[in-house]
Amino acid sequence: MLQTCRALCSQAGPPSRGFLPLRFDGGAFQLKHTKELTRALLVLRLCAWPPLVTHGLALQAWSQRLLGSRLSGALLRASFYGQFVAGETAEEVRDCVQQLRTLGLRPLLAVPTEEEPDSAAKTGEACYEGNLGVMLRCVDLSRSLLEPLSQPSFMQLKVTALTSTRLCKELSLWVRRPGASSELSPERLAEAMDSGQPDSLASPAAHIEPMNPHNKTSLQVSCLNAEQNQHLQASLSRLHRVAQHARARHVRLLVDAEYTSLNPALSLFVAALAVRWNSPGEGGPWVWNTYQAYLKDTLERLERDTEAAHRAGLAFGVKLVRGAYLEKERAVARLQGTEDPTQLDYEATSRSYSRCLELMLTHVARHSPMCHLMVASHNEESVRQATKWAGRLRSV
Repeated sequence: MLQTCRALCSQAGPPSRGFLPLRFDGGAFQLKHTKELTRALLVLRLCAWPPLVTHGLALQAWSQRLLGSRLSGALLRASFYGQFVAGETAEEVRDCVQQLRTLGLRPLLAVPTEEEPDSAAKTGEACYEGNLGVMLRCVDLSRSLLEPLSQPSFMQLKVTALTSTRLCKELSLWVRRPGASSELSPERLAEAMDSGQPDSLASPAAHIEPMNPHNKTSLQVSCLNAEQNQHLQASLSRLHRVAQHARARHVRLLVDAEYTSLNPALSLFVAALAVRWNSPGEGGPWVWNTYQAYLKDTLERLERDTEAAHRAGLAFGVKLVRGAYLEKERAVARLQGTEDPTQLDYEATSRSYSRCLELMLTHVARHSPMCHLMVASHNEESVRQATKWAGRLRSV
């Protein structure tokens, strides 16, 4: 959920009458029954228990064998699923959103579908196309939860729900090479996304046909084999179709960051989508990227990408987070004998988050409405700092 805070994405100037400062007075607890609060406390304690964190998937498999799928599923719905998921049906999600909107909270829906690196699960184009259908329905639900259209809706997007991690790893390795080939430029990928696609936004229900992978304008990248090139083309088509539908429905897409082995490819996809959907005439950034402050190079990348978007005349949307893959990133670095990409400790991550936050708030103040920022943090002090700085910049 998003706390309504206009200062982070409005033009610099005197505070508006509609701006309400953030409060952390426990008001959300008033909406919850004692049973729900008890469950929340239990889930919080369990999530902080190392054996459960380490062996969670194995315990889930053991539970299904011992209790059966139906009883095991009911147990999960009553505990972890019920705590973290807004609802199993669209109506349940709407009821949850309506409750929280009384506190000034707005929805940010996320489809919990992604592919883990080196996953042994069988995937294919049919699987990714199925995920695409789920994403398109989530766009529709995101729009229906927030009316009127003058208020933007947001939705989180996982790229690895629509393309394979193996392809992302290959592209990331190629992009990281010095003097990487221009055949993987955002402009070229954006052109490939558009190939064979209808471009009408006249109706939210506009018919969107899948791209023909054998189209004569199909993208061919020399570092990929024929099968990978075909999968890349299909993946670009899926990303384009989600962005096209989201734009038609007035929903802004926040592309989630994932592992460092995948992020260069994900950023390339976001840059290609930005070329197509973040131009000034489109009405602000419709595709946003996510930056993880717990990585050592985040501030440098954020400075580079912000300036690149400004030079290109593109709107720029940033979701700033601390990060969610700390232990896995460190374990992979130890296993491969490479430098740990994460900050040294919690304090270093906090300093990184503060520097990135200050940089982006300054850009928002100077370049709004072409530059937007979402402060995404579970840390109360970071959110207080953001609203404090935003207020200062607005008064300058």
